[in-house]
Amino acid sequence: MGRKEMVAMLLAGGEGKRLGVLTKDLAKPAVYFGGKYRIIDFTLSNCAHSGIDTVGVLTQYQPLELNRYLGIGTPWGLDRKDGGMAILPPYVKQKGGVWYTGTANAIYQNMAFIERYNPGYVLVISGDHIYKMDYDLMLQHHKRSGADLTIAGIEVDWKEASRFGVMHVDDEDRITAFEEKPKAPKSNIASMGVYIFSWALLQKYLVYDEANRSSSHDFGKDIIPSMLKDGLHLSAYSFKGYWKDVGTIESLWEANMDLLADEPSLDLADPEWRIYSVSPNRPAQFVSPEAKLSASMVTEGCMIEGSIERSVLFYGVHAGRSSEVSESVVMPNVRIGEGAKIYRAIIGEGAIIEDGVTVGNPDDDSITVVAVGEFVGNDHMLLEVEPS
Repeated sequence: MGRKEMVAMLLAGGEGKRLGVLTKDLAKPAVYFGGKYRIIDFTLSNCAHSGIDTVGVLTQYQPLELNRYLGIGTPWGLDRKDGGMAILPPYVKQKGGVWYTGTANAIYQNMAFIERYNPGYVLVISGDHIYKMDYDLMLQHHKRSGADLTIAGIEVDWKEASRFGVMHVDDEDRITAFEEKPKAPKSNIASMGVYIFSWALLQKYLVYDEANRSSSHDFGKDIIPSMLKDGLHLSAYSFKGYWKDVGTIESLWEANMDLLADEPSLDLADPEWRIYSVSPNRPAQFVSPEAKLSASMVTEGCMIEGSIERSVLFYGVHAGRSSEVSESVVMPNVRIGEGAKIYRAIIGEGAIIEDGVTVGNPDDDSITVVAVGEFVGNDHMLLEVEPS
C-alpha cells in the first residue's frame, strides 16, 4: 500500500435514539435528507472534494441498509485499489470481540487499518452532520500551527451549547479547556466532531486510553482532556459555514426547511461543491393540472395531484387529489390519499396516509412523525415532538 498523507475515519455507528421511529431499523447516517440524499453523503462528499481517497467507515448499529447504500463507494470516487472505502464493523478476534464501546475505542480497534497506509495524519469525522467543508484547508491550518490535534469549531446559539463538546480558545486559536456537554457552558464554541490528529501521537493515546479501565474510551470525554492535561498543543479551526447536527427530530426538520429559504445558507446547487449520492433511476416527476406547488423541493418519480407548500418530497411520493402538504418532509415512496392534510410533519419511507386523514396541526408548533411503513387511518395516534 502506498503511504497516504491523511486517512479519514468516519464514525457511522450512531443509533440515533433521539430520531425515534425514523431510526428503529436504520443507522442515523443512513437517514434521508434534502430530497435525494442521506446524511452520510455530506461527509463523504467533503472527503471527495478535499482530495481524501482513503476512508474507513466504522459501522455498528443497524448497518445493513447503510452498507448496501455505500457499496464500494462509487458515487464518492472511493472505488479504488490504492485506498478507497473500507467498511469496518466490530469483529471477533482470536481472544473474542466486543462492540465499539466509544468513539476512541472504535478507532483503537481499527488501528491496523490505519497502519497499512502509515499516514502522517488521521482525520476523524462523523456521519451524522450536514455541512460542506474542505478538510484540506483544515490540514494546512494543522500543519502551520504545529498542533498535535486540531478540532473544528463553530459558534452556536448559547442555549444549544450544552448539546456539544465546548471549547475555550485563546487569541492564537489555542484550546485552553474542553468540556463535553456541560450543563452550564462557559463558551459557545462547539466542537463539530471533526478532528485532525498527528498519527504517531494518536496511536500512543489510543493504546494508553484502552488500558485505562476507568475510561469511557471517548474522544470528547477522555482523549481530548488527557491531551490538554499533558500540556499538548491543541488548536481550534474556526468554521464559518452552515453546519447542523441533525440528531433530533426538530433539528432534522429544521435543516430540511433551511433548504427552502429564498437564499439558503446551504447551497445544494453549487456546481463547485456537489453533494454526491446514490440516485434512484426514476422517471421525471408529474404535476397534474389541478396541483399547486410553492417553495418546495420535489424529486423524480413523484406524482403530484394536490397542493404542496414549503415541503421537501423524496422520490416516488404520490400526493392524491385535493391533498395538502405544508412545511413537511416526506420520505421516499409515501402514498398520501385524496383530501389528506399534512402539516409540520416528517413522514417515514413507504408510509400510507389514508384518504381524508389529517396529520399534524396548522396552529401548533409541534412536529408530527409517521414511522417508516406506517399505515395512518382516521383513528391512528401519532408521535408529536414539542419544540425545545
